Amino acid sequence: MKHVRERAGPTSEAAWQRELHSVRKVRADELRQVAAVLAKAFYDDPPTRWTIPNDERRETMLCRGFHFYLNKLWFPQGECLTTDGVAGAAAWIPPGGWKVSPFRQLLLLPGIALAFRRSTGRVLAAIASMESNHPEDEHFYLPFAGVLPEWQGKGIGSALLSPVLQRCDREAVPAYLEASSPMNRRLYERHGFEVTEEFRFAEDAPPLWRMWRPPGQTRP
Repeated sequence: MKHVRERAGPTSEAAWQRELHSVRKVRADELRQVAAVLAKAFYDDPPTRWTIPNDERRETMLCRGFHFYLNKLWFPQGECLTTDGVAGAAAWIPPGGWKVSPFRQLLLLPGIALAFRRSTGRVLAAIASMESNHPEDEHFYLPFAGVLPEWQGKGIGSALLSPVLQRCDREAVPAYLEASSPMNRRLYERHGFEVTEEFRFAEDAPPLWRMWRPPGQTRP
């Protein structure tokens, strides 16, 4: 469920260039800041609005939820990326790392419920829907990537993708994600991803697209 809106923001050329060329791994002391960035990026995302319909509480719930997942699942796997100014973030998961055992899922439930409160049911439905047809072949997985609204449309989303996609090409490993809007789908198609399926969390939910990228797609 990715969300990198293509809208330009009021940032200087020097600041933009600095962020564009400073992609690095997230540090442990940045998890709350990264969670806040992803929460802002996903606030207006259509599937996220369905999952957390309360406009007043959505950003707070997303902050708690992203921090929980970063802390418990994504950051420990060592592939979360950001920029020096934390203008955006991408939570990559290496091959095999997306699977969570049933026992560990039970252990995570209290934290999920604490983060999402009344929206917990829809969040769990969304998770189940995304996992229901997740590819079994070895791959890098991108559960979430987002850029702050004021930094969108400047190539930072692409910069956050590049290090892992280049690694995928070097190591001949595919990549997989779920795109959450037609705009994001087009962005990922430009990076070599192909739609494999359109799906929804529920009949009244907006569509998402499962996307698969074979290795060897990086342009010279």
